[in-house]
Amino acid sequence: MATPATNPSAASDLFGGKAGASAPHQPLAERLRPRTLAEVIGQQHVLGPGMPLRLAFESGRPHSCILWGPPGVGKTTIARLMADAFDAQFISISAVLGGVKDIREAVERAQSARDGLMQQRTIVFVDEVHRFNKSQQDAFLPHVESGLFTFIGATTENPSFEVNSALLSRAAVYVLQSLGEDDLKQIVAKAQAIQAVPAIEDEALQRLIAYADGDARRLLNTLETLAITAEQAQVERITDTWLLQVLGERMRRYDKGGEQFYDTISALHKSVRGSDPDAALYWFCRMLDGGADPRYLARRIVRMAWEDIGLADPRAMQMCNDAAATYERLGSPEGELALAQAVIYLAVAPKSNAGYMAYNKAKAFVKGDATRPVPLHLRNAPTQLMKQLDYGRNYRYAHSEEGGFAAGETYLPDGMEEPGFYQPVPRGLEIKIGQKLEELRALNAAARAQAGGESTEE
Repeated sequence: MATPATNPSAASDLFGGKAGASAPHQPLAERLRPRTLAEVIGQQHVLGPGMPLRLAFESGRPHSCILWGPPGVGKTTIARLMADAFDAQFISISAVLGGVKDIREAVERAQSARDGLMQQRTIVFVDEVHRFNKSQQDAFLPHVESGLFTFIGATTENPSFEVNSALLSRAAVYVLQSLGEDDLKQIVAKAQAIQAVPAIEDEALQRLIAYADGDARRLLNTLETLAITAEQAQVERITDTWLLQVLGERMRRYDKGGEQFYDTISALHKSVRGSDPDAALYWFCRMLDGGADPRYLARRIVRMAWEDIGLADPRAMQMCNDAAATYERLGSPEGELALAQAVIYLAVAPKSNAGYMAYNKAKAFVKGDATRPVPLHLRNAPTQLMKQLDYGRNYRYAHSEEGGFAAGETYLPDGMEEPGFYQPVPRGLEIKIGQKLEELRALNAAARAQAGGESTEE
């Protein structure tokens, strides 16, 4: 929903800043909020001197943009700082809770600010913009084009897939990154500088940074929890043992349906393709640990077998199908072992994408080619009329030929050259497949040469 935001300290996306003259009862995140660009920790690849977003701030001319990055990296804070830099009215809309009504209210407030005595600019910030459907996103277009307000969207999802192309074409995209270890340590140091949290042992600090997983909001909330708990327990120094008691088992941030999910499955697939069983097993376990559905992983593993191992080792497909069936029978966690071993097998198996490439080439050829008629000798002839029309005439039954192969026979449409879709690789079983195909081609060539010679003599 749209919310008035005249105070820049009302944001919820935080990652550092000076300790200002804040009231003691304010949340820790509020006390450490950046008030200027110079106070921002992290994102120097876009906010550093000479970097694109910094130049946008310094230009004096706000422009519509999409801030794309994982949770807790400063998307809302940057948007609010932009409003401050341009002395603009800041209107925040949550795409999770809001709708067209909130967009209308934002338009009315922007018009009032533009037409009022003070003539103020407006920045409309849409958090989780990917949650808005196409029509809701389209509602911003005319007002962005007219310059009524500057649009800033924040999203954790790839805007190429989740933001309408029309809106995306009118907004610059800035990719924000998870905060690094040094960035998070700076935040802890700032909290300690205002005595908001007690001293923290090095081992506990490392665990705390790992627990935050690049998310400043998570770190700040955890620090505040630790500070309150430490005060109640009269703990003056946070040790690793005490930290584990408070936090319990380390939970990892994992987006089971977004960009991080697909990045991780991509890493798993590429590790299998690269024949690295340790890396493949690592990414497989990362996905399980993050909450990925093992059935989804089973489907992807079967796909990997067909795409990257193929006929170089047909046992791989069978093993993957057996592993998927085993998981269905045993469930978690026992069935996950079968999937893990299938991953290892795929990684060490000989690799071939020859079948995959052949299929793609054939599909592309057919799509761009004319509809060639089936040669008469390959047509079925179940009726007398069809036989009279020469359907199936001169067809050579391969099983009746020497070696079970009708040397010189053609199976492609008339006039079509050999396309060579399938090219076996010199690995695994495809070594023998390639040798077999060479032998058959030689037999075909000899038979056709002989047939051509006989035809000439006649």
